[in-house]
Amino acid sequence: MINNKISLHYLSLVGAIALGAILRFWHLDLKPLWMDEVITSIFSLGKNYHDLPLDVIFPLERVQEIFTFNLGVSCSQIATNLDTQSTHPPLFFCAMYRWLSWMTPLGTEWVTKLRSLPALLGIATIPAIYWLNRIAFSKSSGIIAALIMATSPFAVYLSQEARHYTAPMFLITLSLLGVTQIQRDIFERSRLRFWVWLLWTIINSIGLYIHYFFALAFIAEIATLLFLIYRYKLNILIIKKIWLFLFISSTAVFISFIPLLLEIFNHAQRTETNWLPTPNYISPLYQTLINWVLMVIALPVENQSLPVAIISILLMILFSIWLARKIFQGLHFLLLDNKNNISTTALLIFTILVILEFLTIIYLFGKDITVVPRYNFVYYPSFCALLAVGLNSCLKNKKLISGFLFISIISCIFVVSNLAFQKPFQPEKVALNMNLEPSIPLMLVTGYSSYQDVALGLSFALALEPLRNADKLDNFAFINQNSNVIPFWQQLSQLPIPDTSKLNLWIVAPGLRRRDYKPQVILSEQTVCKIDPTQHYRIGIPYQLYRCIKVAL
Repeated sequence: MINNKISLHYLSLVGAIALGAILRFWHLDLKPLWMDEVITSIFSLGKNYHDLPLDVIFPLERVQEIFTFNLGVSCSQIATNLDTQSTHPPLFFCAMYRWLSWMTPLGTEWVTKLRSLPALLGIATIPAIYWLNRIAFSKSSGIIAALIMATSPFAVYLSQEARHYTAPMFLITLSLLGVTQIQRDIFERSRLRFWVWLLWTIINSIGLYIHYFFALAFIAEIATLLFLIYRYKLNILIIKKIWLFLFISSTAVFISFIPLLLEIFNHAQRTETNWLPTPNYISPLYQTLINWVLMVIALPVENQSLPVAIISILLMILFSIWLARKIFQGLHFLLLDNKNNISTTALLIFTILVILEFLTIIYLFGKDITVVPRYNFVYYPSFCALLAVGLNSCLKNKKLISGFLFISIISCIFVVSNLAFQKPFQPEKVALNMNLEPSIPLMLVTGYSSYQDVALGLSFALALEPLRNADKLDNFAFINQNSNVIPFWQQLSQLPIPDTSKLNLWIVAPGLRRRDYKPQVILSEQTVCKIDPTQHYRIGIPYQLYRCIKVAL
């Protein structure tokens, strides 16, 4: 009987991992690459922006050639590229480069291969969160945590992004596992194990080289341990040992991060971080609540008809209110339980501290990081762990737990089908708008003032290329908007264009207002392009159609 229970327990864990894998790899290449994923691909393929066709005409049908693997690139070269052209630490991109090197030739499935490593790291977080809750609370709580992580629309969304979010989320889960084991060693057995502290130190050192926001989790973990020491009385001998271990571990992590300290200060001042808006007093608070809702349920709202959007929002609000009541009841019970009190307190304190760190960044430094849900990866592991133990302690009815998981799976289906957590700037929609006349040759011109604008233009070109026929004289180009020598519109007029009687010219110009688009542009002294006022769009950035006709000399 006992063996049957053990078998069923681990079978449930395997099932959670399998379900999580299916949801993460299902339609992995369905959504188009968006700007940030293009940035990932450039550096992960061993390239930099100097390898791109800037300020020249380039055939649209050859855009895939840009995303080929560059052999023989070292991690130090990738780190140099990132230091000068981006704002991220190098370890994830080095790992991505090595991962893609094992998959060469990349072929037509290169997008799936690019996203496969983040998806695998997302899957690895499932057994990690299981082990966290098993040690902190119980085996059953571990299984529920694994199922929640497997079916979380937020976790699935991050796992299908070719970005460095699932890697730090996985390591933060392991780091919290280390904190939990340290806490249990201290309060249950009055001991300190060197190897546990050593692994915790190594995990944190690695995490800082993957994402700068990992530092927020590390600081919150140290503060959590200090709070527990202060809150729960310990004998003086164990306190002295804790202080020594904590000092050595924290110092080791800090020393390991010294090589990146200068870089992080330089990166923080780069223009690439200026896209974050300046917050007002209220918006970060309700945006945080919205982000919490999206962690458990995500129904179609973006770009939907008004009735569908209203119904989806109402259902999400009602479900979230119901769930919040149940979770608060469960956590209140756990805080009163001597067996689970310390673990519950530790995870709550960690979560609260990270949120306070977010608010410090928002209100002190004027960067509203709540405008995008993805940065919540920092505290999602603790959020998931608390959600699981709250459900486990409150919802003993298996039908209610099954209902919660059903809602989560439905949400994941919307995510993988591109109906929820849609890609920013909507490359697929832009491509459809630009392809309004498939029979007429097309030229896509993107003005750029930063390398992010280049990545944005490439994301549009990648989404547009499959919609066009290869025999068309389609091209794309990037024009420097910051040039003090030749203005943007003059550079545009000097571009060589295909010999065709008609041409649809699409101009993507970040920062340009609608009235800044000229009513007429002359190309190569023979082609007159007139603005089409009915074909102006704005999705964070503007893009405009010009209809061009070759005139007889």
